[in-house]
Amino acid sequence: MSNSYTKAAFCILMSPADATMLSLAVKAIDILDTVSDDEDVKLSFDALGVRFGEVFPAKGPNAFGSFLDLIDDPAHPSLGCDIDIEEPDTEGRCAVTFSGEQIEVEAVARLIFTACKSALPCAFEWAHGMDRLRVGEFGGGCVVITVAGIDYHNTRDILDRAITRTIAESDEAVDGFVLALADQEHGLSFWNNDHGFGRLGLATVFSEDEAARFDKPIAHSEPEWLAMPAPLAFS
Repeated sequence: MSNSYTKAAFCILMSPADATMLSLAVKAIDILDTVSDDEDVKLSFDALGVRFGEVFPAKGPNAFGSFLDLIDDPAHPSLGCDIDIEEPDTEGRCAVTFSGEQIEVEAVARLIFTACKSALPCAFEWAHGMDRLRVGEFGGGCVVITVAGIDYHNTRDILDRAITRTIAESDEAVDGFVLALADQEHGLSFWNNDHGFGRLGLATVFSEDEAARFDKPIAHSEPEWLAMPAPLAFS
């Protein structure tokens, strides 16, 4: 028998108000772990304050419904880490350290995204391993959190992309295609499935099959497919 771990230790800066929200989130988990009576749960929810209720509003009869949406296993709520909050610095920011050997990566990321807007953009790394040296049981990754959302990256995907690039006969389009539209005045703009043509940083990346099936939008000129260049890490 062996033990597995998902470890992380990182520090991010945020406003005192957002740091307080993290403290309340820890209290909320303790409440959900120790209080079972519905009336007591509602009273405990109200005691966390107005702002907690604004960030995590009740969902129907479940006062903690929105908060539990963050958690991977609502029946056993946990973040899997300790949260240490320092006093505000001279610029009014609190250094908040997250550390744990069984950190719930996605739950923590969702909590930061939802309750700690002053910390964005931010990112953290995590590592996974076991006591025993078992093939395929080691890895890690990182999480990038911005106002636009959460992006998860892991070493398995990086490895798969790297090996695909190595064995491919050509680097062309290994990383997909973007649909570009040329304009004499504004230069190139790039298609995004949600917002139409815009900047490259928001472009939708298509696989070769997706590009072949995609019905190009009507524009003042014919949009063209461009192959994405290799990321620096894979060059």
